[in-house]
Amino acid sequence: MEKTLTQEQLKLVTLESQGLTQNTPFGTGKTAVLNALEHLGYIQIDTLSIVERAHHHTLWTRIPDFQADDLEELVEDRKVFEYWFHAASYLPMQDFRYVLPQMLTIKRGESRYYNADPKVMEYVVDNIRNEGPKRARDFENESYKAGSWWNWKPAKLALERLFMQGDLMISGRSGMQKTYDLAERVLPSFIDTTEPTPLELAEYLVKTNLRAYGFTTLKQITHLRKGNDLKKNVNQVLQTMLEEGSISQVKIEGLSSAFVQNDVFENTFNVKNSGVWLLSPFDNAIIHRDRIKQVFDFDFRLECYTPKEKRQYGYFCLPILFGDQFIGRVDCKAHRKEKKLELIHLHIENSTIEPELWLNPFVETIKRFAIFNNCESLVLTKVNPSKLGAVAKKELSRLKFK
Repeated sequence: MEKTLTQEQLKLVTLESQGLTQNTPFGTGKTAVLNALEHLGYIQIDTLSIVERAHHHTLWTRIPDFQADDLEELVEDRKVFEYWFHAASYLPMQDFRYVLPQMLTIKRGESRYYNADPKVMEYVVDNIRNEGPKRARDFENESYKAGSWWNWKPAKLALERLFMQGDLMISGRSGMQKTYDLAERVLPSFIDTTEPTPLELAEYLVKTNLRAYGFTTLKQITHLRKGNDLKKNVNQVLQTMLEEGSISQVKIEGLSSAFVQNDVFENTFNVKNSGVWLLSPFDNAIIHRDRIKQVFDFDFRLECYTPKEKRQYGYFCLPILFGDQFIGRVDCKAHRKEKKLELIHLHIENSTIEPELWLNPFVETIKRFAIFNNCESLVLTKVNPSKLGAVAKKELSRLKFK
């Protein structure tokens, strides 16, 4: 028989699995960064810098003392690497073999992306082998002689293709400038480089989702991953785990059935944190928009790619999580030259929670977020509903940064 979870239980299962019910769920310092990555499975990288970049923001949310250098050092220590998960991501080095199927698919030419010139690819590899790690800009002023001058763009495309097919790896970054080196010089010797079978890959995806979210569905596991064979293998793994008794299938009020780890039922579900989390739009907890809508009744869409006149909330809104409820979102921008964080538009959408409950923890979080963005002042431009404007501005005006 299927077991049952209530909507409230499901919220807490998800938030606890995501590390959003405690202040230091993964510990502190560099060790916490690795713990978080190994637990969550990946952290998405994004180039947008309206506020601190997504990969730093997502880790800071769970690790109060997070420093960007911690992540960079883990890459240099060869404990973390970059590759494509459902998007450009940091992943634990221990999981390297599970990206091999995608790498080898691209290497075999079964991809319409990164159609680089083979001769340029050979030149780029030889150059890095002989001269050491390179950035794309290092090829800007070089000329490749097969008879005629060439510009650096073919080399950049070659770097990306070689990276995607696993011949090169990213050995470090300076901001968003990637440094490439030969995979053989980046991969630790003890890392398993055996290509997983389709069933092993499916098992990895199932267990990663269960660990990171507490519950999962076939749709979530195969999110942005194409192929009927993968769905078939994932379903086979789920059925095997059900038969073994390591997971259970549950009914969820108002939702289709899902799969959960059995230890979920040992949770008393009575602990609620009254803190506020300000999430990145690319945070693992909200990246599956349909899932957040179903579980939390929070309809979130990033509007930076939407024409300005069609935006409902703002260019780069951050979801606001209070306890186990999303109470709204805030459109933010860090004005770095002025060292000022602007809250362009604060939208509070949950009118059932009184402001005196969430406002103080929100102010504390927004101050920490301003400091995280190297800002020394804060301004609130607009509030919705407008009746909250005066009290919100009053509370924020009391903040002292020095």
